[in-house]
Amino acid sequence: MAARSSQLGKNGAPMVTFARRTSSGRYVNLSRESLDSEIGSGEFANYTVHIPPTPDNQPMEPMDASISQRVEEQYVSSSMFTGGYNSVTRAHLMDKVIESETSHPQMAGAKGSSCAVPGCDGKVMRDERGEDILPCECDFKICRDCYIDAVKTGEGICPGCKEPYKNTDLAETTVDSARGPLPLPSNFGMSKMERRLSLMRSANRSVLIKSHSGLMRSQTGDFDHNRWLFETKGTYGYGNAIWPKEGGFGNDNSDNGGGGGEPAELLSKPWRPLTRKLKISAAVISPYRLLIVVRMAVLALFLQWRISHPNEDARWLWLMSVICEIWFAFSWLLDQLPKLCPVNRATDLNVLKEKFETPNQDNPTGKSDLPGVDMFVSTADPEKEPPLVTANTILSILAADYPVEKLACYVSDDGGALLTFEAMAEAASFANIWVPFCRKHSIEPRNPESYFSLKKDPYKNKVRHDFVKDRRRVKREYDEFKVRINGLPDSIRRRSDAYNAREEIKAMKLQRETAGDELLEPVKVSKATWMADGTHWPGTWMVSAPEHSKGDHAGIIQVMLKPPSDEPLHGTAGDNSPIELEEVDIRLPLLVYVSREKRPGYDHNKKAGAMNALVRASAIMSNGPFILNLDCDHYIYNSEAIREGMCFMMDRGGDRLCYVQFPQRFEGIDPSDRYANRNTVFFDVNMRALDGVQGPVYVGTGCLFRRTALYGFDPPRSKEYHPGCCSCCFGRRKKSASVASAPEENRALRMGDFDDEEMNLALFPKRFGNSSFLIDSIPVAEFQGRPLADHPAVKNGRPPGALTIPRELLDASTVAEAISVISCWYEDKTEWGNRVGWIYGSVTEDVVTGYRMHNRGWKSVYCVTKRDAFRGTAPINMTDRLHQVLRWATGSVEIFFSRNNALLASPKLKFLQRIAYLNVGIYPFTSVFLIVYCFLPALSLFSGQFIVRTLNVTFLTYLLVITLTLCMLAVLEIKWAGISLEEWWRNEQFWLIGGTSAHIAAVLQGLLKVVAGIEISFTLTSKSAGDDNDDDYADLYIIKWSSLMIPPITIMMTNLIAIAVGFSRTIYSTIPQWSRLLGGVFFSFWVLAHLYPFAKGLMGRRGRTPTIVFVWSGLIAITISLLWVAINPPEGSTEIGGSFQFP
Repeated sequence: MAARSSQLGKNGAPMVTFARRTSSGRYVNLSRESLDSEIGSGEFANYTVHIPPTPDNQPMEPMDASISQRVEEQYVSSSMFTGGYNSVTRAHLMDKVIESETSHPQMAGAKGSSCAVPGCDGKVMRDERGEDILPCECDFKICRDCYIDAVKTGEGICPGCKEPYKNTDLAETTVDSARGPLPLPSNFGMSKMERRLSLMRSANRSVLIKSHSGLMRSQTGDFDHNRWLFETKGTYGYGNAIWPKEGGFGNDNSDNGGGGGEPAELLSKPWRPLTRKLKISAAVISPYRLLIVVRMAVLALFLQWRISHPNEDARWLWLMSVICEIWFAFSWLLDQLPKLCPVNRATDLNVLKEKFETPNQDNPTGKSDLPGVDMFVSTADPEKEPPLVTANTILSILAADYPVEKLACYVSDDGGALLTFEAMAEAASFANIWVPFCRKHSIEPRNPESYFSLKKDPYKNKVRHDFVKDRRRVKREYDEFKVRINGLPDSIRRRSDAYNAREEIKAMKLQRETAGDELLEPVKVSKATWMADGTHWPGTWMVSAPEHSKGDHAGIIQVMLKPPSDEPLHGTAGDNSPIELEEVDIRLPLLVYVSREKRPGYDHNKKAGAMNALVRASAIMSNGPFILNLDCDHYIYNSEAIREGMCFMMDRGGDRLCYVQFPQRFEGIDPSDRYANRNTVFFDVNMRALDGVQGPVYVGTGCLFRRTALYGFDPPRSKEYHPGCCSCCFGRRKKSASVASAPEENRALRMGDFDDEEMNLALFPKRFGNSSFLIDSIPVAEFQGRPLADHPAVKNGRPPGALTIPRELLDASTVAEAISVISCWYEDKTEWGNRVGWIYGSVTEDVVTGYRMHNRGWKSVYCVTKRDAFRGTAPINMTDRLHQVLRWATGSVEIFFSRNNALLASPKLKFLQRIAYLNVGIYPFTSVFLIVYCFLPALSLFSGQFIVRTLNVTFLTYLLVITLTLCMLAVLEIKWAGISLEEWWRNEQFWLIGGTSAHIAAVLQGLLKVVAGIEISFTLTSKSAGDDNDDDYADLYIIKWSSLMIPPITIMMTNLIAIAVGFSRTIYSTIPQWSRLLGGVFFSFWVLAHLYPFAKGLMGRRGRTPTIVFVWSGLIAITISLLWVAINPPEGSTEIGGSFQFP
């Protein structure tokens, strides 16, 4: 339908053109010929009518929650929900969750006033500030149930002053006129999911959903149009005549002054992208690509020369070396080819704010139109993962710079420990002061432990006069918070002992009363773990008991911080806060504790299973279209990191992005980074390079996911055309009729490998489980995750302003449904872990999950921010580092022997991306050839032979060119990736250390698992602790014996002995073969130089290496050396080194 608008020119003449509004919100001019059929051939005046947001043409909004809904939400936030398989879901109302008092109104267990009606123990309803809502002017405290009784049966008489209530309408809340007018009524009787789906369908029909607070009711309940006109400064009517400027009448192609263009009032600002791709300088990338081609050619010529010139004197040595060199060349090719197209990207946060949080025609109030984000934090054992670290991570999330009402944090406690629960409750209580302090003074980083540990001047660039006072008070509160967290284990133990002693006394007293004078047997009372409110903890007890152990406990959900109000809530002077917060928003994001049900006999799939439980629970409770997962020791270092990732998701083409991966940055690493813990070559070179292909791999943490991509759906428009192996020879596939005829809201939700496959909603229970809440939330999450349709090139977009509506309040049925989806039986006979969610069956579930998404045609993006987005910790101890690498390599071997091998990928996976994933599965097998090659110099020195007959000019030239090209490639990589030469060298060193220890163990473990079904775990057998507790790097010097140390130590000692034998042989031989000695010694030193950090780590701080390390390695090295010399002595002599003899 053509829209019409008119505007008066300078002389008052009507100058107008026809225009229509597209689904993206833009106005397109129409020629007269296109309208002849509708208007006729008569004369007419062209004009455009723009319909303003008046009460008559604006879709209705959901009404503010009723009193009963708010009371139920308070009940939900103060209750712990438990349940699971073959058990009833229960809601346990908790008076308190921690020993200390809670003051924030969103906090679970916050105290409320009691009802003053005699005989009633109900609680008075509270507003968002935690203050009592009193319906009568006499301030008589009354709960909701008593109020309803007084209105219905007591004729509206207040029980306190015996006067009639002036307002008895329970359907709406009283809103102060100073805050803003009341919203329009809407589909109030619908269920939560019906309202969500109704919103999505209306928006898909290009209906502008506006959250306009400029409407209010009159006393009669009708719209007060006059007040609306006054408050919004608008004009009433179905359309305002906006006439074009003078000279614009007539033909669209007229050259005079915009007559054929859009009216000035309807013209939006030039469309600006949220992200841009920064190309690497041609002076760097062109030589880099050229060197790759040159080195490939030189390697091919070198290998051809090596094969055609065997060493007849030591054919076995030559053959082993050639095989290893061919594999090294192949491995280098797999690693290097995906690096041909590195890219850098940048975001524009100002444009994001302008599009989503600035008042405009589609969003008059300027409320945030950003989509919701659900943050996942996973932890499993409070003994290995300190609660203080997890609490700091949660605090950094709660203080993130993102709309409070759009943020939700879910903490998965896979151990079901009360210690984690109460530490999280303490963190929620401390957030009451920490989060407003961060907002008030723009604190960075927003992890209190890291912030107060900063060595730079904390007062730099702080302009508020009260910063020093506020910081001092918050620091004191944080010190007390740490004392409470660190004292929780003893507090829980003392509390449990006291309650258990009381239970024993009760049981003994009852036994005496019932038994009389009979001989009494000792009373056995289970040693339960007790919560702060004096009830049993439903999770894991400190003393394991049936249904209360790590692998056997009920599912638990506790809303620690209930959803915030929709409007900003500023502090008041009367608040009991150590700092002044009159101008600061004190709301906190939704915070939920989740511990999934565990029962014996079920495979709970470790971290992947815990993450999938969070995906389902969050879909029912908040249903954020995006998910960001963090490990418990990774915190938000840049408070705007979520906004940076959202720039990519909301930009043009962002609907085809499955995730945005952030680099991992670490703290507490030793300055020299002895064991390449920072892994900068991978995060700054390999990941940037993959970003130019199909996207970086998923590395397990610091990743912003699209929820529908995790659900296993194909990317939008994937069925229109996807290139195959023969796409260059054949034309594009035509879009099937079934795809073209699919409903618009379902067209982006497709799952399958064939174009003619319909999206059958009836099959969803088989894929996602039998929760109707979960299934209904899927299309809603898909719609809310679409980018804005603010440009004709944006496909599959949503109208601006669609996400400004408030979030639905939580009710008991919703949380009960969330309990059912985290039960241990829910995934049975579904596709969770197979196609949906995190993928099961691998130690490295992160890589497999990302691979499955790329294999369906999704793309990913690498987001490197100027200020690190996230920071975490990494093991700096050598043995811990080796075991970490062992786990990664074991997962890669499992990937290689599974259907996730890149050789079996679909045509949707790009060629270079396929090579990158193939390298992920193959790189551990390089260790087999690497170990052989590390022993070759020693074997060469022992035998007096070399891998070539003589060190001729051809061999040395090839060796020089190969080495120089490698160094030049490294220099160019350093140039475009921004890493240092030392970091590159540390990575090369640890490549050999890990390849000769953890990687070979992973290959052995993987082969035994595939062939014989035997699983081997390499565990620590002994350890020694450092003496200096004040040293930040004390763990660097701790020596922990592990079987992974034997191969590299054996290589070192064998090469050292071989060098001594080679020198003695050459010096005391009749005809010295110096060329062979130099060749062997050179390669031996190459091996030893790479193993230097390993040798340095073995020495500890004062050389305190376990004796067993040298005993075993020395025996093995000496045995190999002497056996070899004895079996194959030098030619013409039976003695070692000719005339030389060992004493």
